[in-house]
Amino acid sequence: MRAAVELAGSSAENRRGIGFMLAAMTVFAVQDGLSRHLAEAANPVFVVAIRYWALTVFLLAFAARRPGGIRATARTARPLLQIGRGVLLAFEVIVTVWVFTRLGLAAAHAIFAIYPLLVLALSVPILGERVGWRRAGAVVAGFLGVLVILRPGLGVVQPAALVALGAALLFAVYGVLTRLAARHDRAETSFFWTGIAGAAFMTAVVPFWWSGLQGSDWILMAILCVTGATGHFLLIKAYEAAEAGVLQPFSYVQLVLAFAIGAAVFGDAVDGWMIAGTAIIVAAGIYAFWRERRIAARQRA
Repeated sequence: MRAAVELAGSSAENRRGIGFMLAAMTVFAVQDGLSRHLAEAANPVFVVAIRYWALTVFLLAFAARRPGGIRATARTARPLLQIGRGVLLAFEVIVTVWVFTRLGLAAAHAIFAIYPLLVLALSVPILGERVGWRRAGAVVAGFLGVLVILRPGLGVVQPAALVALGAALLFAVYGVLTRLAARHDRAETSFFWTGIAGAAFMTAVVPFWWSGLQGSDWILMAILCVTGATGHFLLIKAYEAAEAGVLQPFSYVQLVLAFAIGAAVFGDAVDGWMIAGTAIIVAAGIYAFWRERRIAARQRA
């Protein structure tokens, strides 16, 4: 009887976590649409800097409410690692927002979908993890999906598409460094340093690209800042309620919504090649994640 009650509770918590995850992915997709619009009206560096300043306010308030306050949350065993990954992510966000303005949301997100597989590939040389032939095959399949989207040799590869692939690689390096930081620091510490180091970097570089916004766009900027804090809050609540293994497949909802927003709001073209390539990448990513969960469960057993 007790086991049944615990199972029911676990199922309820999983559903709650999935609900938070879906809400977070919806907010992040809207945030991407706002970022693209604002980056077309102003400089991407300026837009990202405002986002990071707003995120810093949220992080300080979040850390102040944690046990031990800001001092305890900020305490890290690897400060250079934390600062490095925070700066790397800020630079990657700038590149990503720029790609949105050149390539569109749909095509950019289709290429970005490769990053979980890049994390898997990079975890071998950087983290010393072992990857079997099945997961290695998933990585290869993911790259084939990217080739379907880019169609090299057919004269349709855009330079911005290659930049998008580079942004996915940067995000994958950030993901691997985050996994490395997790061996030494708590998740909330890494989250805190992601925002603080990124905000410091943006503050240092934004004077060179300061552009300002028109009156109505400041309202959208305020909404963008709210969506940033809201999305991170929902993501935190999702991982508090359910395990990453339950939530990870639902992260691809952001990809679907980005396709919809790009097509409906910005008129992005979504052709059969893009859909087919994205489907290959997503399927390979889900399979690789499923294999990782099975291996982890076997090791625990």
